[in-house]
Order: sequence, then structure tokens, then C-alpha cells
Amino acid sequence: MRKIGVLTSGGDSPGMNAAIRAVVRKAIYHDVEVFGIYNGYQGLIDGNIQQMDIGSVGDIIQRGGTILYTARSDEFRTEEGREKAIQQLNKFGIEGLIVIGGDGSFRGAEKLTQKGYPCIGVPGTIDNDIPGTDFTIGFDTALNTVIEAIDKIRDTATSHERTYVVEVMGRHAGDIALWAGLADGAESILIPEHADEFEDVIERLKRGKDRGKKHSIIVLAEGVGSGMEFGQRIKDATKLETRVTVLGHTQRGGSPTASDRVLASRLGAKAVDLLLAGQAGRVVGIQNNKLVDHDILEILDEKHVVDFEMYQLSKQLSI
Repeated sequence: MRKIGVLTSGGDSPGMNAAIRAVVRKAIYHDVEVFGIYNGYQGLIDGNIQQMDIGSVGDIIQRGGTILYTARSDEFRTEEGREKAIQQLNKFGIEGLIVIGGDGSFRGAEKLTQKGYPCIGVPGTIDNDIPGTDFTIGFDTALNTVIEAIDKIRDTATSHERTYVVEVMGRHAGDIALWAGLADGAESILIPEHADEFEDVIERLKRGKDRGKKHSIIVLAEGVGSGMEFGQRIKDATKLETRVTVLGHTQRGGSPTASDRVLASRLGAKAVDLLLAGQAGRVVGIQNNKLVDHDILEILDEKHVVDFEMYQLSKQLSI
């Protein structure tokens, strides 16, 4: 294999640039040409492809987002769209592809692998919802962004003796909410996998008020419901002064943490190694600080499972 491609797809996450850098430099180290595909699968269809060199990825390891940009492509979901993508791969002589993204991105990689174009998936998503890896690229940075925000919110919650609902990202996975809530001592954490009953949250707030507690923090994953609506329900049920903060896309941005930079570098390099070893249809990951890889179909068939023991601990510590 003398030519490979790399693209980022789906939602951006801090550390994607570090992964791109690792792919490019690891490949060049092995005398393999690397082509950057811009704007995800749609860019592949459109032929928005450029050869990359060592300088192409200079000074990007510390930058959030992705220099290759990212986009969702309805066209690639069609057989006709995938045929156009394959024509572009043939045109540039690309023999293998590394896809940095989440499960939706991996489904596209699996389709190309079935058509004879080896693909390796690198998990890049702040939600930390990819099975087969302890952590995904971007999760640690997003988590620290949330923790920093909640720390500041707690200051004003204390000053004004208010209850705050903080809505964080996580439509189908509650890792951000769970880890941030535990790290910040939240009174309640609501996640899609094990959402508390509303009455339990109210009871916990009342117990706190009865023992003299003057402020509370509730962390809500967006997949559970609207933070604004939940905050209003709390206010109506308790008469406590309640405010809501929706952190939104601030969680996706920012310079990646050291942990994410190192993880992205390791996973990107591992993906190149797999391609050069003749592997295809694999997803790289990290488990117990060891690099691993899994069949892409197995990953797509599995369901992300939240750490229930950690969830139970958060409830025990918030009495």
C-alpha cells in the first residue's frame, strides 16, 4: 500500500487534528503518500482531496476542531453516492482510508470496506459512546470544559443561594453528565441510561434544604430532556429559585487536553499500522491503557454501556 487517505466525519471533537497529524507523519515515516479528504464523505464524493506532507500538519496538535473540516452527507448513504466516492478513490490512487469520527462515520467506512477499499476507524467523539474503547478522542477535553463551567456556576449559585440545572451534551450516552457530575459533586445527575425519577430529584433537593443547604447543582444530559423545561418543573415543585445553563457547543471546542493529544496520536498511528499490515474493517481503541482493535461490524452491533457503579457512587455521595 503506497497511498492512503484520511478524513474526519460527523461532529468535530478536540484532538481530531492530533489524530490527523499522527496519520500523516506515521505514513510518511513509512514512505507512504497521504491524501487529506476535506469535508468528510461529501468531500470524498466531490473530489475535494489534496496530498499532504509533513508541513501540512505542523502546529495543529494543539488546535481544536479539524483542519480537514467535517460534514454530514446524505448522498453518501446512497449506492450512487458511494460509487462516486469510489471513483474518486480510484482517480487519486488511494488504496486505504482512515476515518476519524463516530459510529455513523464507521458505517460509511464499513460500506467502503465491503466494496474492496480497506478502511480503519478512529473513534473521535466527545460523547465517549463507542464500544470497544475506554475513551474516545475529545471526551476528556469536553469533560474538562464542562467541569470548568460548573465550577464557575457553583460560585454564583452559592452567592445567590440558587438551584442550577446544567444541560450538557449526550443524546444517547450519559458519560459527560456522569463524569462531570461526579467530579463536581452534583446533587443529581440525569442520564439517558438511568434517568432518575423527577420525584427522586425533588426529594433530594428537599432533604438538602431541610439540613440548611442553600444551593444545588443538577447535571442533565440533553438526551433526558430540555434543561429549560426541567428547571421550570423544579421551580414549580419546590418554589426554589432555579436557573438553567445550556452549555451547548462550547463543549466541542477548545484546545485538546494532554490526554486527548496523546490518545489521538496513539490511535492515529495505530490505524496506519493496521492498514500497512493489510488489515481492513477495523476500529482502533484503548482498553486498560493498551491499544486494541476490533471488527467494525462488532462495534456497530454493540451498545454503549455507562459505568453503572460510577452512577451508583454519584448517588451515594450526593446524600
